[in-house]
Amino acid sequence: MQKQRIVIKLGTSTLTQGGTDLSVEHILEFVRVIARLHQQGHELVLVSSGAMAVGKATLGYPTLPKYMPAKQMLASIGQTRLMELYSQLFGIYNITVGQVLLTREDLAHRRRYLNARNTLEALLQYRVVPVINENDTVSTEEIRLGDNDNLSALVANIVEADLLVLLTDQDGLYTADPRTHSDARLISEISTAEIPKDYWLAAGGSVSGLGTGGMLTKLQAADLARRSGCIVVISNGRFPERIFKIAAGKQFGTRFLPLISKMESRKRFMLAEANHCNGSIVIDDGAAAAIRGGGSLLPVGITHLQGQFQRGDVVHIRDHQEKDVCLGMVNYGSSDLIKIIGHHSQDIENTLGFSYGEEVMHHNNLLFV
Repeated sequence: MQKQRIVIKLGTSTLTQGGTDLSVEHILEFVRVIARLHQQGHELVLVSSGAMAVGKATLGYPTLPKYMPAKQMLASIGQTRLMELYSQLFGIYNITVGQVLLTREDLAHRRRYLNARNTLEALLQYRVVPVINENDTVSTEEIRLGDNDNLSALVANIVEADLLVLLTDQDGLYTADPRTHSDARLISEISTAEIPKDYWLAAGGSVSGLGTGGMLTKLQAADLARRSGCIVVISNGRFPERIFKIAAGKQFGTRFLPLISKMESRKRFMLAEANHCNGSIVIDDGAAAAIRGGGSLLPVGITHLQGQFQRGDVVHIRDHQEKDVCLGMVNYGSSDLIKIIGHHSQDIENTLGFSYGEEVMHHNNLLFV
């Protein structure tokens, strides 16, 4: 099986199996499947709901007012216990997990978006499984995403995932609600540029009372993620083993084919980011030849900088005649980079007191236009 970067979204109804408390036995089955994929070299990201359900159970299911502070309190109580459970279960397989909490503001603000992207990339690089949830303890209506389905699609975009698996209490997307229409038919694949209007009308809301999503939010998430080059599958969360089979390309549930390639998605992102930055890096002939040959940009090959930029910005790389060589995403801002121009990579930490890696730009973050 080809190694993939996979985002898996587990909703509250899947984690509780329709009950009021977490089904630890069922969650362990998910962990076992994820661990198996991880051990085969795949990169896994888990987007998990369930914090408020755990908070309710911890407090003995109190009757609380339906306002934001009460929800934030439940999330605060439940999130730590949920992460403790994941840490223990993944620990059985010697896999480390890391918590990442996000809000709409984090993903709408360019600098925060890049910080989230860098954090997730670092976690995956060190074979840690990120466990992501919306930061309900601090989010308000103005900055809430509202559901983890759309959060998972945004995460899939951030990490440039190959596959997003959205698990629910149904086998996939139907032509009508199968709970009320006996003639409802499972839709196996959607490849058209626009999802048919009838499918949107057929998508229902949450019926468990535990989660904030439903089939409609999963359809929205699938449409968003496939536009960034990601395959999306909506499938039934009662069968954890299906994740392994879905990753192998087998048909379970509803599959949404990507509308563009990951390369095209990355190109669009980098071109859009380049419009926000006026900075550039001028390099010598040796560095230009190395980059054109598939190498990374090292500080020793830089002659001077133009303009100002921050870590994570996409800037122009130019040769000594100031002709464009490519675009690249920098690991160091201009205020730090100016101190290591011409230095060897092993000198970076001694010079700056820290290091984001030996490359100023990794070859995976270069774009020839």
